[in-house]
Amino acid sequence: MSYVAVERADTLGAAGVSGTAPLQGPETRRRRPSGWHLLLVPVALLMIFPFVWLIITSASTLAETRVFPPTLPAGFPVTWIQNLVHNYREAWTQAPFGRWVLNTTIVTFTVVIGNLAFCSLAGYALARLRFFGRTALFLVILATLMVPFQVVMIPVLLICKYLGMVDTLAALVVPNLVTPFGIFLLRQFFKTLPVEIEEAARIDGATRLGTLVKVLLPSMAAPLATVGIMTMLWSWNDFLWPLIAITSQDNMTLQLGLSSFVGSHVTNWPVLMAGTVMTQIPMLLIFLVAQRWFVQSFASSGVKG
Repeated sequence: MSYVAVERADTLGAAGVSGTAPLQGPETRRRRPSGWHLLLVPVALLMIFPFVWLIITSASTLAETRVFPPTLPAGFPVTWIQNLVHNYREAWTQAPFGRWVLNTTIVTFTVVIGNLAFCSLAGYALARLRFFGRTALFLVILATLMVPFQVVMIPVLLICKYLGMVDTLAALVVPNLVTPFGIFLLRQFFKTLPVEIEEAARIDGATRLGTLVKVLLPSMAAPLATVGIMTMLWSWNDFLWPLIAITSQDNMTLQLGLSSFVGSHVTNWPVLMAGTVMTQIPMLLIFLVAQRWFVQSFASSGVKG
Protein backbone atom coordinates (compact mmCIF):
# COMPACT_ATOMS: atom_id res chain seq x y z
CA MET A 1 0.00 0.00 0.00
CA SER A 2 1.35 3.40 -0.90
CA TYR A 3 2.09 6.18 1.57
CA VAL A 4 -0.74 8.35 0.18
CA ALA A 5 -3.29 5.55 0.62
CA VAL A 6 -2.16 4.92 4.20
CA GLU A 7 -2.35 8.62 5.05
CA ARG A 8 -5.85 8.90 3.50
CA ALA A 9 -7.04 5.87 5.48
CA ASP A 10 -5.69 7.34 8.72
CA THR A 11 -7.42 10.64 7.98
CA LEU A 12 -10.79 8.97 7.30
CA GLY A 13 -10.43 6.84 10.41
CA ALA A 14 -9.68 9.85 12.54
CA ALA A 15 -12.69 11.65 11.10
CA GLY A 16 -14.91 8.72 11.99
CA VAL A 17 -13.60 8.60 15.57
CA SER A 18 -13.98 12.34 16.10
CA GLY A 19 -17.63 12.21 15.07
CA THR A 20 -17.31 13.83 11.67
CA ALA A 21 -20.01 12.65 9.22
CA PRO A 22 -18.64 10.17 6.68
CA LEU A 23 -18.59 10.99 3.01
CA GLN A 24 -21.87 10.18 1.26
CA GLY A 25 -22.46 9.64 -2.43
CA PRO A 26 -25.37 10.86 -4.53
CA GLU A 27 -27.33 7.62 -3.99
CA THR A 28 -27.14 8.00 -0.19
CA ARG A 29 -28.32 11.60 -0.36
CA ARG A 30 -31.23 10.70 -2.61
CA ARG A 31 -32.55 8.18 -0.11
CA ARG A 32 -33.17 10.83 2.54
CA PRO A 33 -36.87 11.71 2.94
CA SER A 34 -37.86 15.13 1.71
CA GLY A 35 -40.73 17.48 2.41
CA TRP A 36 -42.62 16.09 -0.57
CA HIS A 37 -43.18 12.85 1.34
CA LEU A 38 -45.56 14.69 3.68
CA LEU A 39 -47.80 15.25 0.66
CA LEU A 40 -47.11 12.15 -1.42
CA VAL A 41 -47.60 9.56 1.33
CA PRO A 42 -51.22 10.59 2.14
CA VAL A 43 -52.00 10.82 -1.58
CA ALA A 44 -50.57 7.33 -2.14
CA LEU A 45 -52.62 5.95 0.76
CA LEU A 46 -55.74 7.60 -0.64
CA MET A 47 -55.17 6.09 -4.08
CA ILE A 48 -54.42 2.58 -2.78
CA PHE A 49 -57.44 2.52 -0.45
CA PRO A 50 -59.97 1.35 -3.14
CA PHE A 51 -57.78 -1.62 -4.01
CA VAL A 52 -57.34 -2.51 -0.32
CA TRP A 53 -61.09 -2.34 0.22
CA LEU A 54 -61.54 -4.47 -2.92
CA ILE A 55 -59.45 -7.23 -1.34
CA ILE A 56 -61.28 -6.86 2.00
CA THR A 57 -64.66 -7.20 0.27
CA SER A 58 -63.47 -10.31 -1.57
CA ALA A 59 -62.80 -11.87 1.86
CA SER A 60 -66.25 -11.01 3.24
CA THR A 61 -69.63 -12.67 3.22
CA LEU A 62 -72.63 -11.29 1.35
CA ALA A 63 -74.29 -10.26 4.62
CA GLU A 64 -71.21 -8.31 5.72
CA THR A 65 -71.21 -6.29 2.48
CA ARG A 66 -74.75 -5.09 3.20
CA VAL A 67 -73.91 -3.52 6.56
CA PHE A 68 -73.96 0.27 6.77
CA PRO A 69 -71.71 1.88 7.73
CA PRO A 70 -69.21 -0.61 6.27
CA THR A 71 -67.21 -2.66 8.77
CA LEU A 72 -64.27 -5.00 8.53
CA PRO A 73 -65.07 -8.71 8.24
CA ALA A 74 -65.08 -10.61 11.51
CA GLY A 75 -62.93 -13.59 12.41
CA PHE A 76 -59.48 -12.55 11.24
CA PRO A 77 -57.51 -14.47 10.04
CA VAL A 78 -59.21 -17.92 9.95
CA THR A 79 -62.63 -16.76 8.75
CA TRP A 80 -61.05 -14.35 6.27
CA ILE A 81 -59.04 -17.13 4.69
CA GLN A 82 -62.08 -19.40 4.49
CA ASN A 83 -64.18 -16.66 2.88
CA LEU A 84 -61.31 -15.81 0.54
CA VAL A 85 -60.94 -19.39 -0.71
CA HIS A 86 -64.71 -19.82 -1.07
CA ASN A 87 -65.26 -16.54 -2.97
CA TYR A 88 -62.34 -17.02 -5.35
CA ARG A 89 -63.39 -20.62 -6.07
CA GLU A 90 -66.95 -19.47 -6.74
CA ALA A 91 -65.75 -16.73 -9.08
CA TRP A 92 -63.69 -19.25 -11.04
CA THR A 93 -66.35 -21.97 -11.26
CA GLN A 94 -69.63 -20.04 -11.63
CA ALA A 95 -68.66 -18.93 -15.15
CA PRO A 96 -66.11 -19.96 -17.82
CA PHE A 97 -63.47 -17.79 -16.17
CA GLY A 98 -60.58 -19.73 -17.67
CA ARG A 99 -61.97 -19.21 -21.18
CA TRP A 100 -62.28 -15.48 -20.51
CA VAL A 101 -58.66 -15.36 -19.35
CA LEU A 102 -57.56 -17.14 -22.53
CA ASN A 103 -59.60 -14.81 -24.77
CA THR A 104 -58.28 -11.70 -23.02
CA THR A 105 -54.69 -12.95 -23.22
CA ILE A 106 -54.98 -13.71 -26.96
CA VAL A 107 -56.55 -10.34 -27.74
CA THR A 108 -54.14 -8.36 -25.54
CA PHE A 109 -50.90 -9.86 -26.80
CA THR A 110 -52.01 -9.76 -30.44
CA VAL A 111 -52.91 -6.08 -30.10
CA VAL A 112 -49.60 -5.33 -28.37
CA ILE A 113 -47.54 -7.06 -31.07
CA GLY A 114 -49.52 -5.29 -33.80
CA ASN A 115 -49.00 -1.89 -32.20
CA LEU A 116 -45.28 -2.44 -31.74
CA ALA A 117 -44.88 -3.44 -35.39
CA PHE A 118 -47.19 -0.99 -37.16
CA CYS A 119 -46.54 1.99 -34.89
CA SER A 120 -42.79 1.53 -35.37
CA LEU A 121 -43.15 1.51 -39.16
CA ALA A 122 -45.51 4.49 -39.19
CA GLY A 123 -43.46 6.47 -36.69
CA TYR A 124 -40.26 5.89 -38.65
CA ALA A 125 -41.91 6.90 -41.93
CA LEU A 126 -43.27 10.14 -40.45
CA ALA A 127 -39.92 10.98 -38.85
CA ARG A 128 -37.48 10.08 -41.64
CA LEU A 129 -39.20 9.72 -45.01
CA ARG A 130 -39.90 12.91 -46.92
CA PHE A 131 -43.11 12.68 -48.94
CA PHE A 132 -45.90 15.01 -49.96
CA GLY A 133 -48.38 15.68 -47.16
CA ARG A 134 -46.25 14.21 -44.37
CA THR A 135 -46.98 17.06 -41.94
CA ALA A 136 -50.68 17.13 -42.80
CA LEU A 137 -50.93 13.37 -42.30
CA PHE A 138 -49.23 13.62 -38.92
CA LEU A 139 -51.63 16.39 -37.84
CA VAL A 140 -54.59 14.26 -38.89
CA ILE A 141 -53.27 11.37 -36.80
CA LEU A 142 -52.89 13.68 -33.81
CA ALA A 143 -56.41 15.02 -34.38
CA THR A 144 -57.84 11.52 -34.00
CA LEU A 145 -56.59 11.54 -30.41
CA MET A 146 -59.18 14.22 -29.65
CA VAL A 147 -62.10 12.22 -31.11
CA PRO A 148 -63.94 10.22 -28.41
CA PHE A 149 -64.39 6.54 -29.12
CA GLN A 150 -68.15 6.89 -28.63
CA VAL A 151 -68.25 8.96 -31.84
CA VAL A 152 -66.69 6.28 -34.07
CA MET A 153 -67.79 3.04 -32.41
CA ILE A 154 -70.96 2.67 -34.54
CA PRO A 155 -69.11 3.11 -37.89
CA VAL A 156 -66.41 0.68 -36.71
CA LEU A 157 -69.10 -1.81 -35.70
CA LEU A 158 -70.73 -1.54 -39.13
CA ILE A 159 -67.37 -2.18 -40.82
CA CYS A 160 -66.82 -5.25 -38.63
CA LYS A 161 -70.32 -6.45 -39.52
CA TYR A 162 -69.67 -6.15 -43.26
CA LEU A 163 -66.39 -8.06 -42.80
CA GLY A 164 -68.11 -10.81 -40.82
CA MET A 165 -66.10 -10.22 -37.65
CA VAL A 166 -68.91 -9.48 -35.18
CA ASP A 167 -68.90 -11.82 -32.15
CA THR A 168 -65.37 -13.01 -32.90
CA LEU A 169 -62.02 -12.21 -31.33
CA ALA A 170 -60.98 -10.63 -34.64
CA ALA A 171 -63.44 -7.80 -33.94
CA LEU A 172 -61.45 -6.99 -30.80
CA VAL A 173 -58.06 -7.26 -32.49
CA VAL A 174 -58.24 -5.75 -35.98
CA PRO A 175 -59.58 -2.24 -35.10
CA ASN A 176 -56.88 -1.87 -32.42
CA LEU A 177 -53.78 -3.11 -34.25
CA VAL A 178 -52.45 0.46 -34.45
CA THR A 179 -53.08 3.48 -32.20
CA PRO A 180 -52.38 7.19 -32.79
CA PHE A 181 -50.63 7.52 -29.45
CA GLY A 182 -48.14 4.78 -30.33
CA ILE A 183 -47.37 6.44 -33.66
CA PHE A 184 -46.88 9.80 -31.98
CA LEU A 185 -44.61 8.50 -29.21
CA LEU A 186 -42.37 6.46 -31.49
CA ARG A 187 -42.21 9.24 -34.09
CA GLN A 188 -41.01 11.64 -31.39
CA PHE A 189 -38.33 9.18 -30.35
CA PHE A 190 -37.12 8.71 -33.93
CA LYS A 191 -36.74 12.48 -34.18
CA THR A 192 -34.25 12.43 -31.31
CA LEU A 193 -31.96 9.84 -32.92
CA PRO A 194 -29.02 11.18 -34.96
CA VAL A 195 -29.33 10.64 -38.69
CA GLU A 196 -25.63 9.72 -38.90
CA ILE A 197 -26.40 6.30 -37.40
CA GLU A 198 -28.72 5.47 -40.29
CA GLU A 199 -26.33 6.92 -42.86
CA ALA A 200 -23.52 4.71 -41.58
CA ALA A 201 -25.76 1.64 -41.83
CA ARG A 202 -26.84 2.59 -45.35
CA ILE A 203 -23.20 2.97 -46.41
CA ASP A 204 -22.54 -0.54 -45.11
CA GLY A 205 -25.25 -1.83 -47.46
CA ALA A 206 -28.26 -2.06 -45.14
CA THR A 207 -31.69 -1.33 -46.56
CA ARG A 208 -33.99 1.18 -44.91
CA LEU A 209 -36.06 -1.59 -43.37
CA GLY A 210 -32.90 -3.40 -42.28
CA THR A 211 -31.64 -0.20 -40.68
CA LEU A 212 -34.89 0.15 -38.75
CA VAL A 213 -34.94 -3.45 -37.53
CA LYS A 214 -31.24 -4.06 -36.86
CA VAL A 215 -29.96 -0.62 -35.86
CA LEU A 216 -32.75 1.60 -34.52
CA LEU A 217 -35.19 -0.76 -32.82
CA PRO A 218 -32.56 -2.32 -30.50
CA SER A 219 -31.97 1.16 -29.03
CA MET A 220 -35.70 1.75 -28.46
CA ALA A 221 -36.31 -0.45 -25.42
CA ALA A 222 -37.82 2.36 -23.34
CA PRO A 223 -40.38 3.74 -25.85
CA LEU A 224 -41.29 0.28 -27.14
CA ALA A 225 -41.86 -0.90 -23.58
CA THR A 226 -43.98 2.17 -22.90
CA VAL A 227 -46.16 1.61 -25.96
CA GLY A 228 -46.42 -2.09 -25.19
CA ILE A 229 -47.35 -1.70 -21.53
CA MET A 230 -49.85 1.10 -22.10
CA THR A 231 -51.48 -0.82 -24.94
CA MET A 232 -51.59 -3.93 -22.78
CA LEU A 233 -53.22 -2.08 -19.87
CA TRP A 234 -55.80 -0.49 -22.16
CA SER A 235 -56.63 -3.68 -24.07
CA TRP A 236 -56.79 -5.86 -20.95
CA ASN A 237 -59.20 -3.46 -19.19
CA ASP A 238 -61.31 -2.54 -22.22
CA PHE A 239 -65.03 -2.98 -21.60
CA LEU A 240 -67.05 -0.76 -23.95
CA TRP A 241 -65.90 -2.18 -27.29
CA PRO A 242 -66.24 -5.87 -26.26
CA LEU A 243 -69.70 -5.01 -24.90
CA ILE A 244 -70.72 -3.89 -28.39
CA ALA A 245 -68.85 -6.38 -30.56
CA ILE A 246 -69.27 -9.61 -28.53
CA THR A 247 -72.57 -11.35 -27.83
CA SER A 248 -71.73 -14.97 -26.93
CA GLN A 249 -70.34 -15.98 -23.56
CA ASP A 250 -67.53 -18.10 -25.04
CA ASN A 251 -66.00 -15.06 -26.79
CA MET A 252 -66.22 -12.70 -23.82
CA THR A 253 -63.19 -11.05 -22.29
CA LEU A 254 -62.58 -10.72 -18.57
CA GLN A 255 -64.03 -7.25 -18.14
CA LEU A 256 -67.15 -8.14 -20.10
CA GLY A 257 -67.49 -11.46 -18.32
CA LEU A 258 -67.39 -9.80 -14.91
CA SER A 259 -70.55 -7.92 -15.81
CA SER A 260 -72.38 -11.27 -15.88
CA PHE A 261 -71.88 -11.51 -12.09
CA VAL A 262 -74.15 -8.48 -11.69
CA GLY A 263 -77.73 -9.71 -11.38
CA SER A 264 -80.93 -7.87 -12.12
CA HIS A 265 -82.01 -7.91 -8.48
CA VAL A 266 -79.14 -9.34 -6.40
CA THR A 267 -75.39 -9.00 -6.86
CA ASN A 268 -72.97 -11.26 -5.05
CA TRP A 269 -70.42 -8.57 -4.28
CA PRO A 270 -67.77 -10.78 -2.63
CA VAL A 271 -67.65 -13.08 -5.67
CA LEU A 272 -67.61 -10.10 -8.03
CA MET A 273 -64.76 -8.47 -6.11
CA ALA A 274 -62.83 -11.77 -6.07
CA GLY A 275 -63.10 -11.96 -9.86
CA THR A 276 -62.02 -8.34 -10.15
CA VAL A 277 -58.93 -8.96 -8.03
CA MET A 278 -57.95 -11.92 -10.21
CA THR A 279 -58.25 -9.81 -13.37
CA GLN A 280 -56.11 -6.98 -12.01
CA ILE A 281 -53.22 -8.88 -10.42
CA PRO A 282 -51.44 -9.68 -13.75
CA MET A 283 -51.57 -6.06 -14.90
CA LEU A 284 -50.34 -4.77 -11.55
CA LEU A 285 -47.34 -7.09 -11.65
CA ILE A 286 -46.50 -6.12 -15.24
CA PHE A 287 -46.80 -2.42 -14.45
CA LEU A 288 -44.60 -2.67 -11.36
CA VAL A 289 -41.90 -4.43 -13.39
CA ALA A 290 -42.00 -2.00 -16.34
CA GLN A 291 -42.81 1.34 -14.68
CA ARG A 292 -39.18 2.52 -14.73
CA TRP A 293 -39.33 2.71 -18.52
CA PHE A 294 -42.18 5.25 -18.55
CA VAL A 295 -40.26 8.25 -17.24
CA GLN A 296 -37.20 7.36 -19.30
CA SER A 297 -39.24 7.12 -22.47
CA PHE A 298 -41.18 10.37 -22.06
CA ALA A 299 -38.04 12.24 -21.02
CA SER A 300 -36.16 11.13 -24.12
CA SER A 301 -38.89 11.32 -26.76
CA GLY A 302 -41.31 13.98 -25.60
CA VAL A 303 -39.00 16.98 -25.71
CA LYS A 304 -38.22 17.42 -29.35
CA GLY A 305 -41.02 18.34 -31.71
